[in-house]
Amino acid sequence: MISDYKGLTPVEMRHIIREGRFTEPTSGLCPGYAQANLIVLRKEHAYDFLLFAQRNPKACPVLEVLDTGSRFTKFVAEDCDIAKDFPRYRIYEKGVCTGEYTDVEQFWSDDLVSFLIGCSFSFESEMIEAGIEMRHNTMGRNVPMYITGIDTVPAGVFSGKMVVSMRPVPPEQVVKAVTVTAQLPKVHGSPIHIGDPSIIGIKDINHPEFGDPVDIHEDEVTMFWPCGVTPQSVVMNVKPDFAITHAPGHMLLLDVKNVDLKD
Repeated sequence: MISDYKGLTPVEMRHIIREGRFTEPTSGLCPGYAQANLIVLRKEHAYDFLLFAQRNPKACPVLEVLDTGSRFTKFVAEDCDIAKDFPRYRIYEKGVCTGEYTDVEQFWSDDLVSFLIGCSFSFESEMIEAGIEMRHNTMGRNVPMYITGIDTVPAGVFSGKMVVSMRPVPPEQVVKAVTVTAQLPKVHGSPIHIGDPSIIGIKDINHPEFGDPVDIHEDEVTMFWPCGVTPQSVVMNVKPDFAITHAPGHMLLLDVKNVDLKD
């Protein structure tokens, strides 16, 4: 349970994760600190993806790009091994997820470039402080994530649909939720859509493509934020030979505080 790790610092949690003692979703861990998504690609695709992220900053806000072949961050976290410090990873080959792992050292090579992308889990502690319930935390589940009908802006070989995360919010708290999250553009910022999910191409709100469904009360408004799982949607679309990603909801805990990411 998340409560078992209350009070631990990000570096302490990374060591626990590196040792394989925590393999669950990271929502609620180390409140006040940012979290990050991951996409790792061959060097031949790195420039195209960097351009893709620059053209799609809401879905893919870049927090750090590692040197070619490097597994260790320089800016967002100390003593941080990209290949071991996420609770779960996915391997994609030609756009197909071929396995999920708690350690990807065996797949590492000197031609890989790692991108750390901002994550909406980062602003959840600010939303909770504002009195907004995170339903997936209450239910002990992963946040629901959906592939939408929203096209990203293509760049090089990369194109595809945006992924969003959803949180149900009482109508009287919608403005507050927008205001709180808009202050943190480096972790997706304000919602991309509020209300009817069918408008953005979501056919069944109870069957997310990633994560878990959550209860939505009759009077609640569904709010959707751009999601750092978007690169996985893009990888499934353009089918590069090889990619490493985080498993949705299983993030890297950073040493950077949310307050330092405010616009």
